[in-house]
Amino acid sequence: MRMEDLRNRESPCILCPRQCKVQRNTGQIGYCGIGMLPRISSAGPHFGEESVLVGTRGSGTIFFAGCNLGCVFCQNYSISHERQGRDLPVGQLAQIMMSLQEQGCHNINLVSPTHSIVPIAKAILQARDCGLVIPTVYNTGGYDSVETLQLLKGLIDIYMPDMKYGMESASVTYSGAPDYPRINQAAVREMHRQVGDLQIVKGIAVRGLLVRHLVLPNRQAGSRQIIDFLVQSVSPNTAVNIMDQYHPCYRSREFPQIRRRPTREEIDEVLDYAGEKDLHVLDQ
Repeated sequence: MRMEDLRNRESPCILCPRQCKVQRNTGQIGYCGIGMLPRISSAGPHFGEESVLVGTRGSGTIFFAGCNLGCVFCQNYSISHERQGRDLPVGQLAQIMMSLQEQGCHNINLVSPTHSIVPIAKAILQARDCGLVIPTVYNTGGYDSVETLQLLKGLIDIYMPDMKYGMESASVTYSGAPDYPRINQAAVREMHRQVGDLQIVKGIAVRGLLVRHLVLPNRQAGSRQIIDFLVQSVSPNTAVNIMDQYHPCYRSREFPQIRRRPTREEIDEVLDYAGEKDLHVLDQ
């Protein structure tokens, strides 16, 4: 029933908050730039993620091309904006998931799945029928529709959304999404409702919510607002990775406030505030 409802959201497409309403089943392309088939940029064991995902054998990461955000500082712009990759049918995507499990990966890490979630969901079900048992990770920019997320209950074990902005002014300037904070907060609440706080067994995440927040220079991300929201409206035990690796790339040098890396003081300010609020901040 839920898969049927999920498919019905694909054409006209209302899968994400953009609500493009394009007929993807007739070849129309919306904001994300991707059609009915998922476009895979790369797949394999990845060791650059959080330690609770990587463990000793890596996170089984599948990078999906396209994106429903227009971030001017995207570090993977060749995948998200230029959409480099290869379209694959659902069966091959399921085979990739099984291969990653056979290679010993601790999880299936779905990077930028929002706009391709219908074939991804089908592939997860096919793979589970073939013996997939490791956790699935929904690794998203955080611009997700609550209505779509509700249909994913039981398919996703770990939600890993970005919380990019606490202020609309920044979200419209840097990602072309003026409603990002409101949409993002509602999505994170729904994710937590489904899977709860992050559960870690023998050093490896098995279920729950893990939030990523990238510190931007000149306080452009609204980090304090995000931390306050998590403590007050989600859970004071929320696991958060406060990320310090921002650097100017793609089009970011066109925007004066984010032309440089954040200073150590700016990063420590966010870490200290999260510490004051007793959030579960993951080690870098």
